[in-house]
Amino acid sequence: MADGRVVIGKAGAPHGLKGELRVIPLTDFPERFESLREVLIGERIYHVERVHYHRQFVLLTLAECSSREAAAKLTGELLRVARKDAAPLAEGEFYTFDIIGLAALDMDGKRLGAVSHVLKTGSNDVYVVKKPDGAELLVPALKKVVREINIAEGFLRVDLQEE
Repeated sequence: MADGRVVIGKAGAPHGLKGELRVIPLTDFPERFESLREVLIGERIYHVERVHYHRQFVLLTLAECSSREAAAKLTGELLRVARKDAAPLAEGEFYTFDIIGLAALDMDGKRLGAVSHVLKTGSNDVYVVKKPDGAELLVPALKKVVREINIAEGFLRVDLQEE
């Protein structure tokens, strides 16, 4: 997210003959596509004319993409929006992209490693912390375990007490 943009999807194969783009949503808020007016795909801004859904995909009609061939050229590209256009969160919620890269500290402030990615398990997320020795530490994203998340200062504090 170095360019200040948030990834919301990945372009799949074209849909139909008129340039509709099949999108694999990479967001917890797939309904966000309904209000989408423009999106950065690769390095170009596209204007959204129509949005509808087909199975697990979002189908986009883009003003600048009027043929199957044009849509095919976008296959595999990430769809990004400006951070200011990211879906709003409730108090205490965080974007996955903000969690990745945070330093994981124990309750005494000792660095355990950094969050390398987040596993979506259904019941709760699991933060995968890459330790300095290369091993992975799995941290359930539960309030009794993750005691503090400080995006501004770049860390999360975890309580890994055995029960």
